[in-house]
Amino acid sequence: MGKRPDGQLEYDVLRVLWTAKGSLSPADVGEHLDLGLAYTTVATVLTRLHAKGLVERESVGRAFVYRAVIDESEFAVRRIDDVLSATSDRSKVLAYFVRRLSDREARQIRELLDQPDQ
Repeated sequence: MGKRPDGQLEYDVLRVLWTAKGSLSPADVGEHLDLGLAYTTVATVLTRLHAKGLVERESVGRAFVYRAVIDESEFAVRRIDDVLSATSDRSKVLAYFVRRLSDREARQIRELLDQPDQ
């Protein structure tokens, strides 16, 4: 297996939790990922996601089970904010982003910006 992009494994783990009907153990998550990862690798990723406040965990016997506390949309917004926070010129990044939008996406953003705060 080649090197995965930064954050990809965290995203994959979250995706498993988003589709789960309930909380999952690290072993359950590993089975759903079907990547042949060691239990400790999955447990470490889940521990990091918990430390970041992205998942909750509950003690069940001698182990933990996990569930996502944010949905995919909120996760995407957090990633976008992280990228914008890491740049020295947010306006330039936003300008490049906006120019890459389709007409439909640009209309959606205009509509959202025109809505009163809810």
